[in-house]
Amino acid sequence: MDVSLGGAGASSSSGVGGAGGAGSGGTGGIDPSTSVTSSATGIGGWEPPEFTPDKVDLLFVIDNSGSMADKQEVMRLALADFVSGMTNPTCVDPTGSPVNEQPLSGLSACPEGSLRVRTPVNDMHIGVISSSLGGHGSGACPQATSRSNVDMAHLLARSNPDGENDLPTYQDRGFLVWDATGSHDPAGDSDPVALATKLGNIVQGVGQVGCGFEAPLESLYRFLVDPEPYQTIFVQSDVAVPEGIDQTVLQQRKDFLRPDSLLLIVMLSDENDCSIREEGRNFLVAETRNGFRMWRPRSECATDPNNPCCRSCSQDQSGCPVDPTCAGADGFPARLSQEEDPVNLRCWDHKRRFGFDFLYPIERYTQALSSPTVLDRSGNLVPNPIFSDLDPEDDNSRTRGPQHIVFTGVVGVPWQDLARLNANGQPDLLDGLNQDGLPVGGNKSAAELGDPLPGGSVSSTWRVILGDPASNVSPADPFMVESRAPRSGANPITGDHTVPPSATGWNAINGREYTIPQGSTGDLQYACIFNLHEERVCDEMAQSCDCRSIIGQTNDSPLCEPESGNDPEDPLPRTTTQVKAKAYPGIRELQLIQSLGDRGVAGSICPAQIEDASSPDYGYRPIMNSVLDRLSTAL
Repeated sequence: MDVSLGGAGASSSSGVGGAGGAGSGGTGGIDPSTSVTSSATGIGGWEPPEFTPDKVDLLFVIDNSGSMADKQEVMRLALADFVSGMTNPTCVDPTGSPVNEQPLSGLSACPEGSLRVRTPVNDMHIGVISSSLGGHGSGACPQATSRSNVDMAHLLARSNPDGENDLPTYQDRGFLVWDATGSHDPAGDSDPVALATKLGNIVQGVGQVGCGFEAPLESLYRFLVDPEPYQTIFVQSDVAVPEGIDQTVLQQRKDFLRPDSLLLIVMLSDENDCSIREEGRNFLVAETRNGFRMWRPRSECATDPNNPCCRSCSQDQSGCPVDPTCAGADGFPARLSQEEDPVNLRCWDHKRRFGFDFLYPIERYTQALSSPTVLDRSGNLVPNPIFSDLDPEDDNSRTRGPQHIVFTGVVGVPWQDLARLNANGQPDLLDGLNQDGLPVGGNKSAAELGDPLPGGSVSSTWRVILGDPASNVSPADPFMVESRAPRSGANPITGDHTVPPSATGWNAINGREYTIPQGSTGDLQYACIFNLHEERVCDEMAQSCDCRSIIGQTNDSPLCEPESGNDPEDPLPRTTTQVKAKAYPGIRELQLIQSLGDRGVAGSICPAQIEDASSPDYGYRPIMNSVLDRLSTAL
């Protein structure tokens, strides 16, 4: 069928409406344990794979769209513990308890009778990229508005989100180097406190003035995997055409990614991924100029986005009954109204709402982190850079395998869904029980996320937070359902009920549903909320503030302070002072984590608490500890 939008000019090769299921994209049924066994000699070096146990390449992928500064600050505060846990792991006695006297560095031996919980990392590259890839060919997110709109997966080290890289990095290459043994020439950082401080400044400098079409998954792909990252993209005959090669990306990748390191990726995002296909006419989903609105979908989309006739009204309708809703008053295919098509929600539920799957499927990223080969721009299979020796001229010819990759998503999902349950069956980051029944606290492992939940009402935590996106089955947790309208139901793990906007009440997950203002650029109900470090007044000068007043409309947002000191449970109008931060369901990022099995680590971007810095459940300490636990086996 012709998959062009609004007229001729694009064939089925445009990539619009391709594989991946409705809206979020499918996982493709890839089993990383079997998909790599047929690798050829010389591709990936998996006969057998080798890597250096104390060497790590750590890439942070940080969402830099609006409302992210609060989360970047929480991440910054977690970095000192994280760096220390990698470079100077704790020494424990035979019972697993930390010994009283700990070595001052990872190069020192543990006291007699004790061992480290994991191999110290003596050699580490640490880089940071953002989620902003510009408008994908559309007029959205121009550089003239904000330099941060078009970071294009280049390494970042800037103090000003709208400026040049000006923070110190190793030989000005854009990344940091941990060099405990002085093996680099020149030597890198060997003071963990100084390293964590530098990294924290870089994370904080990513900022929150980047593109609102967040593409953290494609940014990851572009930096680490894409054999031909384009230099420019332009529209020709209504089709987006990538052109040239971004040599900066290729050089930074070559400098940053060693073939024999453990590759650790940490993604931080408070919204669902919006990685728009950079081909064909997919760019139109990001078009905002001149009041552009998307075409209506056929009526089949409302009930079954997987129906073969779920198409855009602008497409060829062959093989489907006449749909009168597709006829516009002007004689052209009908378009959606501004209320039906707010620009902030273009990547939400788009197969049902538009009849197209504009996003890259999740299996693109599963394969990128699992397969010895990937497709180039022409559709040819070529060696995957992650599993290749990018610098054959040096003396390092060892190469990693897929088991040497760990992907972590710190995304929009209630922390209560991911925390281990205590003896009373309640989420407990301090005393939750692991699979052996030990009160270790923390988040569930990959295996535990797949285990049946107590009571048998839901088959696994994955069903709670994801449902089955490929079959359009919603998550069992109502807080993980993407919706503009207030939702109803109770969290199957905690029993917390959603609270309607007009009702008195409050829950511990997202506070309450709220009334999304009419005529706004669009918003969804929140997956979770958490306290801000400092409240802020949403005046005209405030950036990314969620409590601005809209004339003639009531503000009942759970993020805003109640009027006149009223109880937070009171639904009365709120002030313009913001006291909470929010996150939306991170469905696509979680799909990737699920598809990677035990190579994926899931964490909540909504911390349980940010008041007691000495507690194990403070900020992002639980998720970063989960990463360290995973590294204990990987290293």
